[in-house]
Amino acid sequence: MKKKSFYTAIATVALTIISIQTTSAQEKRGQEPPSATELIKQMDADEDGKLSEKEVKGPIKNDFSKIDTDEDGYLTLEELKNAPKPKRGKK
Repeated sequence: MKKKSFYTAIATVALTIISIQTTSAQEKRGQEPPSATELIKQMDADEDGKLSEKEVKGPIKNDFSKIDTDEDGYLTLEELKNAPKPKRGKK
């Protein structure tokens, strides 16, 4: 009888963890990406109102040269607003 209770407890814990992870992933997919203003607030370490390549991360870092249309080495609010939107996976 103790073995059955043990296996039931393990199964319950496993299902709970799977349920939490699934819910969390669904919530993240439903979120809107941050605005250009929010991106600058989050990443602008030196607070100069623009982002250098050292300050950015994620998809923006990968596409830095595409977004930096004036090729000055910084992303401005205007450049971020006009940046191509990242492609999202299918839901």
